[in-house]
Amino acid sequence: MRNKFDEQLDLLNVYLTEMCSLIEQAIGSAVTAITKNNKELAKEVVDSTDEIYTKERSIESLCLKLLLRQQPVARDLRTISAALKMITDMRRIGTQAADICEIALKSEHILSNRLPELIREMAIETIGMVNKSIDAFIKKDLKLAYEVAESDIKVDKLFIQVKNSLIDSIRTNQADSDQSIDILMIAKYLEKIGDHANNIAEWVAFSITGGHRS
Repeated sequence: MRNKFDEQLDLLNVYLTEMCSLIEQAIGSAVTAITKNNKELAKEVVDSTDEIYTKERSIESLCLKLLLRQQPVARDLRTISAALKMITDMRRIGTQAADICEIALKSEHILSNRLPELIREMAIETIGMVNKSIDAFIKKDLKLAYEVAESDIKVDKLFIQVKNSLIDSIRTNQADSDQSIDILMIAKYLEKIGDHANNIAEWVAFSITGGHRS
C-alpha cells in the first residue's frame, strides 16, 4: 500500500514539474512577444491557458484521490495540502502571462519600441522564482524555498524603478502616456507573478516545517 502511495506522490511531483514548465514557458513567451512585437506568439500564450487549466485539474484530481483513498497524515498530508494551494497560484501565473499578451494585442502602440530593459530583468527573475519554488517542493529544500522571498524583494525593487521611470516619462511627454500606462501594467503583472511564486514557496516551507514563516 505504501509503495502505491509513494508512486502517486512521485506522479504528483511529475505533474507539478510539467505545470511549472508550462507557466515558465508562458512567462518567457509573453516577454518575447512584447519585446519582438510578435502578435502570433502573444495569441499562443493566451491560448496556452487552456493547457495550464487542464494540468491544474489533473493535479487537483490526483491530490483529492490521495486524500480520500490513502488518508495521509503528518508530512504527507501537508505535502498534498500544499500542492493543492500551490496550483492555484501557478494557474494565476499562467493567467497573468496571458494578461500581459492581451495588453500587447490590444495596444495601439508598438510597445517594444519603449520597453525598459528592467522588464526583461523582472521576467528572468520571476521565471527563476517559479522554477526554484517547485524545485524546493520536490527536493524538500527549505533553504531553496526561503531564497524565493529574497528574489521577490528584488522583483519589487525592479517594479518600483520601472514605475518611477514611467511616471517621469508621462510627466514630460503626455503624448506617450497611453503607451507608458500599457508598459506599467505589464510590469505590474510581472510583480504579481513574483508574488504568486513567493506564495508557492511559502506553501513549500509549510509542507516541510508544518508552520508558516513569521
